[in-house]
Amino acid sequence: MTRRLGADETALWSHVAASIRPLKGNTRPPLAPLPPRIAEKPPSLPPPPKRAKAADRVSPAAATLDGGWDRTIMKGRLRPDMTVDLHGYTRDRAHALLKRCIEDAAISGARVLLVITGKGAREDDDSDRPRGVIRAALRGWLEHGDLRPWIAALRPAHPRHGGGGAWYVILRRR
Repeated sequence: MTRRLGADETALWSHVAASIRPLKGNTRPPLAPLPPRIAEKPPSLPPPPKRAKAADRVSPAAATLDGGWDRTIMKGRLRPDMTVDLHGYTRDRAHALLKRCIEDAAISGARVLLVITGKGAREDDDSDRPRGVIRAALRGWLEHGDLRPWIAALRPAHPRHGGGGAWYVILRRR
């Protein structure tokens, strides 16, 4: 069973058909006017996973992954799909950047985001400036708010990806 083409599909098909050279003895079909173009919208964030309410009960740090994930992380074989470095940002700007990166990762279908926060305070650091603010806030940002439905788990990064100064954010499948 075939369906009939709509007016816009018919107009588009006639333009495609007009771009070809007909076989010997045939003529081109008449050209139908194209419908006005509608401005394309930028890609929007896909809806959160259906199990968002159940996802809120388990924190990303406590979420379990299957053994394959954990072995891959321990052996350093996990390859992040995207990386975001939050060094040098204020707490608020880092949160906004992290949110944007997680949304971009969700749109693009990425599963693993490497978040570099830095290691934080050092014992030999005698400056008055607070250190490790972003690292301390990361877990709270992922456990609460509108990012939580997208996060499957949070794991410390392997030393090849930054060790104690970086985290793997594993995103849920769509």
